Amino acid sequence: MGSDPDSESSRDGFRDGLESSSGDPRLLVVLNAVLSGLFAWWLVWGADAIGMIEFSLATVAVVAVGLFVLTHVMTRP
Repeated sequence: MGSDPDSESSRDGFRDGLESSSGDPRLLVVLNAVLSGLFAWWLVWGADAIGMIEFSLATVAVVAVGLFVLTHVMTRP
């Protein structure tokens, strides 16, 4: 009765689709920007908590841009 969604052939087809997809580069840039911003906020907050630097939006922005560029360069093919 129809195809079983858990069958071996449907898993192979899904795997083949994932492996052949290069993804949307715009999505990768947006994810990189969002995650870099969140991680930068967390790093600056932690550094402020131990007295290393002062927490400000400018500091978070500088750290986020640095993380964004670093991850972009490191993940380029």
